[in-house]
Amino acid sequence: MRIVTLVEAQSDSFWRRPIFLLFVMATAMPIAFATWSALLNNFVVEVANFDGADIGLLHSVREIPGFLAVGVIAIIIFVREQVLGLVSLVLLGVATGVTAWFPQMGGILTLTLLSSIGFHYYETVNQSLQLQWISKDRAPQVLGWLLAMGSAASLVAFGVIVVTWEWLELSYNAAYMISGGITAAIALVCIIIYPQFQSPTPQHKTMILRKRYWLYYALQFMAGARRQIFMVFAGFMMVERFGFAVHELTALYLINLALNMVLGPVFGKVVSYFGERNTLIFEYVGLALVFLAYGGIYMFGWGVMLAGALFVIDHLFFSLAFALKTYFQKIADPADIAPTAAVAFTINHIAAVGLPVILGLVWLVSPGLVFVMAAGMATTSLALALLIPRNPEPGHETIFSR
Repeated sequence: MRIVTLVEAQSDSFWRRPIFLLFVMATAMPIAFATWSALLNNFVVEVANFDGADIGLLHSVREIPGFLAVGVIAIIIFVREQVLGLVSLVLLGVATGVTAWFPQMGGILTLTLLSSIGFHYYETVNQSLQLQWISKDRAPQVLGWLLAMGSAASLVAFGVIVVTWEWLELSYNAAYMISGGITAAIALVCIIIYPQFQSPTPQHKTMILRKRYWLYYALQFMAGARRQIFMVFAGFMMVERFGFAVHELTALYLINLALNMVLGPVFGKVVSYFGERNTLIFEYVGLALVFLAYGGIYMFGWGVMLAGALFVIDHLFFSLAFALKTYFQKIADPADIAPTAAVAFTINHIAAVGLPVILGLVWLVSPGLVFVMAAGMATTSLALALLIPRNPEPGHETIFSR
């Protein structure tokens, strides 16, 4: 397969350039993943009779490949990152497509694991390629547009579910097969038609742990712990506590995605203007308040309208998290990007593997307490964000560096 440098790629047709490939991948991944996410809570409750402990176990299994994302470093010794990312997309699509074929606990956990390998290895490589292929001065704006593109793809997937679920009496199997098949097909086409893009800086092929990146590692760890609350329990609350049907829960995701599609480019400008420090501080303060309000829903019986509004606001705050990527890009040695992306994904998932099971057991006793604990996690992230300098760069990674 032809190998071209980024400079040479700029003379090719626009649709054959690296940035266009990033947009294609940003479109392909959410089609399968968004459908899986939208249907998951209803699928496991209605078909497999999951309770809070079961859903916690499923998400712990799902996070295992993220914990093992450091294995990407060994793979890229033999396989180029671009190829690994696209093959991972194929695996995500195929595993998603056959999810409904095995509606028992063992089958659901196995396919969740396979689709998660595809998702997490794709995300690890994708983050690395973004930071290698996009210049520092353009990164916030381009990442904002990539967020908007991914949201648009998810919006289409969710919109189809909302419109056709009851009208066509759509089955879980049909929805999973169509969405997974589209993702796999797009990835296969990209493998065939795109040349291999060579990054300007050769990447280290060994595990990198640098003392000066410690704050980035700590923020990644807390992000992984905090993300589980939204991924696992926010949607599960809407189904278990308020009895949301598939089309009702998907409608909330549609609102989230429509807002992200519009606000993604705006978020990029926000990060560029206010900087990573201020953006992350704003995100973590907002998340702490949202999680406390979630707890109030269970503790004080607040209603469904507030729960729905919090669900949307929660998602918007998480959309600002790409500021953590641009913070790392500013402080990193360019040759460290690929191995550190893999290490960061593993660190991000250390808490994510065990936390859903533990919080699932806490959920059986007190759902409100789960969200109070989440607010504590967001507050810890806030304390760490205060250590980011206003103008991070190599040698000035934290406020203590100079």
